[in-house]
Amino acid sequence: MGGSGGENSRRKLMEEVSGVAELVRELQDSASSLISKTFNEEQALRQRTLTLDSNIKKLRSSIDSAVKKSLLDPKEAEKLGEELDRARCILTDGDASFFLPSKAKGTFLKMFLGPVNVRANGKDVQLKVKEEYNSYRDRTAFMFLLFPSILLFLRSWFWNGCLPTLPVQLYQAWLLFLYTSLALRENILRVNGSDIRPWWIYHHYCAMAMALISLTWEIKGQPDCAEKQRGINLFLQWAIMQGVAMLLQNRYQRQRLYTRIALGKARRMDVVWGETAGVEGQLWLLCPILFILQGFEAYVGSLLLRTALVGVVSEWQVVVCGILLILMAVGNFANTVQTLMAKSRVKAKMKKSKSKQELNHGSSPRNLKL
Repeated sequence: MGGSGGENSRRKLMEEVSGVAELVRELQDSASSLISKTFNEEQALRQRTLTLDSNIKKLRSSIDSAVKKSLLDPKEAEKLGEELDRARCILTDGDASFFLPSKAKGTFLKMFLGPVNVRANGKDVQLKVKEEYNSYRDRTAFMFLLFPSILLFLRSWFWNGCLPTLPVQLYQAWLLFLYTSLALRENILRVNGSDIRPWWIYHHYCAMAMALISLTWEIKGQPDCAEKQRGINLFLQWAIMQGVAMLLQNRYQRQRLYTRIALGKARRMDVVWGETAGVEGQLWLLCPILFILQGFEAYVGSLLLRTALVGVVSEWQVVVCGILLILMAVGNFANTVQTLMAKSRVKAKMKKSKSKQELNHGSSPRNLKL
């Protein structure tokens, strides 16, 4: 009796195991079929997307050619171009953008992350990545302002005008982490379709190199501490100014980006990257601060070079850091000037277009006084 009951339990257990195994195989077949079907549909959508993108480029070229040959009125060409811009914006900023070819990852991402796909599958995930990047910029701007302020305060009130080595190296280590994380995030954003100027990524590469080299730089103390640490003190003062400028830039550029997105001139995945075009009141405040910072950065770099040449502090790290500071200052200045020139050209074009519209409106028969 007991043996018969045990045999029935064994058979029932074997049937349940066989049933579960069969269900798993059926699930595997269904999943494979769905994946194959989804892949085929994705390939079809990808082909349609690429074809439309190619057609938009061809149409834009045809419009330009027709205008040059006087086959198309410039006003009509401008309207057609704006319509193509809106279509292109929908294509690149909507869910269909996933099917467009992504930008290459680059050596930097491969070096840190390896052959990992960092492109988000959905537009909502991409936007979350961008928003997190903007929030990170806001947080680090406050820290960029706070850290050097604390160091200079402690130097004046507790350290008798001479900075110890450890706090300065901790600050330099934080700078290395900051610029590395910014470069990683910006490279990931570029893969996901953001329009970040390459210079700002190269700028962070230079800043990473400077922070890394600074960690190996022996900070001199007494005697003549004030003279030996003059470059460090000036760099900390520049960092405070940079923190203030970053706060202003982040606030101003965020507002400007929202305006450009609303006008269809930027995509939702675009980020703020040092652009200086926008609201006039904030522009008049921001530009002088940027130029002063760039000049001060170049001055700190030249001071480090002079310190090394005179022999006060003759380590190779001082020379390299001085060169990197001057290089970053020149690059920032050139990028700012290019942006301002682009802004002036856009404003002149808008003003010219507005004048033509007013002239045409004023010369219409309804507006002529008899």
